[in-house]
Parts: sequence; structure tokens; C-alpha cells
Amino acid sequence: MEPSRSKDYGGLSLADLPPAGIIASDPQVSKEVAGVLAFLGLRSEILPADAVAARLSDDQRFSALMLCGSAVTSRILKALDELERGPPVVAIDTELSIAGSYERLHARLLGRIERPLRHVHLVPLLERILAWRPPERNPELFRSLVGQSAPIQRIRDMIARVAPSDSTVLILGETGTGKEVVARHIHYHSQRRAGPFVAVNCGAIPPDLLESELFGHEKGAFTGALAARKGRFELAEGGTLFLDEIGDMSLAMQVKLLRVLQERQFERLGSGKSQRANVRIVCATHRDLEKMVTANEFRGDLYYRINVFPVEMPPLRARCEDLPLLTVELVSRLAAEGRGTVSFTTRALAAMARYDWPGNVRELANMIERMLILNPSGSVTVRDLPPHIGALADPDDGPEEVLRDMAPAPISREPEREDPEGDLAGAVHTGARAPAAMNGFSLGRGESLKDHLENIEEQIIRRALADSAGTVVDAAKALGMRRTTLVEKLRKFDIDRREFMPDS
Repeated sequence: MEPSRSKDYGGLSLADLPPAGIIASDPQVSKEVAGVLAFLGLRSEILPADAVAARLSDDQRFSALMLCGSAVTSRILKALDELERGPPVVAIDTELSIAGSYERLHARLLGRIERPLRHVHLVPLLERILAWRPPERNPELFRSLVGQSAPIQRIRDMIARVAPSDSTVLILGETGTGKEVVARHIHYHSQRRAGPFVAVNCGAIPPDLLESELFGHEKGAFTGALAARKGRFELAEGGTLFLDEIGDMSLAMQVKLLRVLQERQFERLGSGKSQRANVRIVCATHRDLEKMVTANEFRGDLYYRINVFPVEMPPLRARCEDLPLLTVELVSRLAAEGRGTVSFTTRALAAMARYDWPGNVRELANMIERMLILNPSGSVTVRDLPPHIGALADPDDGPEEVLRDMAPAPISREPEREDPEGDLAGAVHTGARAPAAMNGFSLGRGESLKDHLENIEEQIIRRALADSAGTVVDAAKALGMRRTTLVEKLRKFDIDRREFMPDS
């Protein structure tokens, strides 16, 4: 039987696509998958499993990745998950556990198939590869710097000040505080927002491969360089390059990066041609760079070059008054993804507010997701919390009252509108719909957590009534509650809907 070199599915030929990448530890498996793909008309390239993490990038050089058997390690999964707009993946003969742990990768998983490969099962997957389009980036997915505490207000103010400029920004803070969220805000509210946002984790790439990752290489530049490849500086042209964990970069690589930052030019490995670097640099690290400079572990000249505008992210324990708002926001995100919802009692939230959260917002998000799995569409009490958090409950916290109607208005899937007047501070403040309805509220001295939450609830209801011009039915729909429930809430908070009706 002759190979089919140009199978056609829906008007586009497989032969027109970039090659598929095959990741397998067994050469026989690689050869088998490559042969079947060639027969169906799709080119392929076998990727060495031990080097694949460094060869992947956001430039869409593969039409898809075939992940085969035991070759798929956690390191490879992490590298795939870090890609913002990576290629779709097909799992072959493997039970990959990626749901929850690797959210971006899970969104790109087209399907699973077992060996021996059968055309009847493989062809539908190839049709999905032909139809694949990278999801458009939705600003709402990374919009929220949730909270009304003084530390988070300062962060918003700093973003509003630095975003319009092209200055280099250094974001400092513990792991899990949301440094990449800040970097994305800076990009989105800058004049480069139409350009790409390219992130690279300097600590996740081996030192000997980081230069190629950042600057790219020409074909034959080193063993294994089978084709020319763009680096992250090229991919970020006209946009923002986010260098995460820059404190983990080797001293030798720091010298090369400093030269690029000074001259705004770089060269691909194996090329003598200089290219202009029209990118904005945003760096981040959880390390103390000043101490590293003193210990000769980080170059002082590079530190002063990137430390133009430092932004220090506060740990969650320094803004525990924001925890109720963060919890509401994180629950609403899970609900918007169709993963269900969960509520927390006042006692559970009080215990959570006393915990130090060493993993910061990331730890909180993971805990909420775990609670959702264990209590789908239910309520989380102190007994349901992890023991080390539940042990912080206090008898004076009151009864286990369930706050079921604390969910914010549904998350809009419309992109944020650009303000022609350039009111950047307002744009940053109102990026998250629920917190925008809660401006001005913080946990005051002598105020219980229950009182604080009721204040927030009242403001959400007032905001919904204002948006619906006093129409209870529309406000209840926006709040995700029954009309009768909202009527009861209006009586409870002594709210007159006529206050929000337009003058006749």
C-alpha cells in the first residue's frame, strides 16, 4: 500500500502542517509512530526525551506533540505546561495525569490512543490537529490583583505608574505571590499590549541551553541543531520578555544578558549577524539579589541594570484581610471553568485567615481546588479543612454559618475595553469585577470576620442593583441567586431598590 502524502481534511492538507514532534524513550515506538504519521501524510521529528524540555518554545514549530509511554516525565509535562501558546498534544499508550496539575497542557490535550496504532482511531485526532487554533488570550484570565489591603493597593499604584513607560521592572517576592500576574498586568496596560508577552523560567532551563533558548541558533550551530530556531528575544519582538527566576541564572549567562541589555542587540548562536532587540524586560525572582551580589553570586552591574523599578510583592500573611475576597475570586474562576462551586463557612474562613500560607496565593488556590473536589457543590466547614489549618479555629468565631451567596457576578468573557482617555489607574483597579464592587472595605479594629463579609456582600448587592437599574430579577441573575433570596437580602440590609432606578 502506498503512503498517503497529502491526505486532506476539510480543505487543509496534513503535508502543509509543520512536523509533529514524537517524544518516546523506545526507538521502536518512535519509528512506529513516525511511520504511521508518514503514511497518513504528516511529517514528524523524533525528539530526544532528555533534551525535549529545552527545545520546546512558544513559536509553534510543531503541529502537535505525540507523548509516548514512560518517556513523558514530570519535567517534560512542566515544560509543556509553561508554554503560553504551545502545540496540541496526543497521549499514546500512556495514562498521563495532567488534569488539575497542568492546566494549560490539559487544555491542549486532543485525546488518547493506544498502540498498536489504528487508522480508525488516529485519523480523528489528525483532523483535530488540522482544526486546532491556539486559544485567544483573555485578559480576564490574569486580570486580578484581588484585595483592598494597603499592600495590594500600593502594588496597583506602582503598576499604574510604570506600565506606560518602557522601563525595566524587577518584581521581588516569595514563591506563589503572583509575580507573573504583575508582569502580565504591566504588559497589558503598556503601549506594547498588542505585542507578544513571552515568559521564560531561567531556573528551569539547563545553563548550557539557556543561551540558545534566549537568543536562538542557526542550523548546525551545535550538535543537535538540525534547524534554525528563534530565541525568546525574537519571539518577544515588539512586546514584553518576562525573565522569571533570574536569580538562578549562571554568572556566565549574566554577562551575555547584560551585553544585550546595554546594546539592545543580540546574535543567534552560530550567526555573526546582529539583530535589534525591541523588547521590554521584566524580571522576577524570589531570591535576595543584594545578598547574592555581596556574595559574588550575582553580577552587580546586571543587578543595577534590571533594578530600575523594583516591585515587592507582599506575602499573603501580610494581607490576610484580603483572604475572603481572594477566596471568592478563586471559587468564581473554578465555577467559570465549569468545574463546580463550593462555599466556606465563617468559621472556616476565620481559621484560614490565621494560617501563615507559606505558599501564598498559589497554596490557597490549590487548597480551594482540593476542597472543591472533596465537597462538590457543598460547603466547607472547619472539619473539612486540612488539619494544620482547621486546628487554628477559635470557639469565639461563632457558628458554622454558610455563606452561599458570596459569589461575585459572573466573570465576563469580553476583553477589557481600552480607555481612550488613558485612565490607567482605574483600569488596573477595576480589572477584577468582584473586588471593584468592594472598594473601601477592610477589616477594621474590633470588626469580626462575619461583619466584614456581610459588608462585602451588601456592596456586591448594591453594585448589582446599580448595574440593573434597580431591577431585582436582573440583579438576582447577575448574582447567581434566586429572586426570592435577593428580596430577603434586601430586607436584611435595608436596601430600597428604588434608590437605583433612573429618575422618570
